[in-house]
Amino acid sequence: MSRIRGLTPAELTAEQSALYESITGGPRAQGPQHFALTAEDGALNGPFNALLLSPGLGTAVQELGAAIRYRTALSARSREIAILIVAAHWHSAFEQHAHEAVGRAVGLNQAELEAVRSGGLPVLSDPSEAAIAELCRALVDGDVSDEQWTRARAVLSESTIFDLTTLVGYYALLALQLRVFRVD
Repeated sequence: MSRIRGLTPAELTAEQSALYESITGGPRAQGPQHFALTAEDGALNGPFNALLLSPGLGTAVQELGAAIRYRTALSARSREIAILIVAAHWHSAFEQHAHEAVGRAVGLNQAELEAVRSGGLPVLSDPSEAAIAELCRALVDGDVSDEQWTRARAVLSESTIFDLTTLVGYYALLALQLRVFRVD
């Protein structure tokens, strides 16, 4: 059971309403919906409701998340592989549920999803996807060895690695908040 209740649109302050609108009216709400952003009463689902607790910081977190999802060099498949590796590492049920749906939509197959869910690395034929998966696993485990860095740099640009490290940190932040607030 969640430790915080969902805030409905009618009870939001002006600052919270602005953040709510940026989430429900922004890029997450455009295009196909692989998981519901809001509950039937209009309260935000997943990590988004907690962002309303501190709208100034929540806005910055939301903007970072939107940039990671929609303005990086990572392919959709690579991004979802990385998110799911973070979700599996942190045992984040919401992230896993939401991003497995997105992962299926961008072409991840059941074997790849199961490999990541079980804490392993999927068998990937694309060299950059394989490098991203290996690097992401190293990041969630704490650091990147010189050998892992060399393998990653043989395939990935420094800017792609920056995008990936930012993604891992962001989704680890969300996983922590989801756990602390007991978001289903």
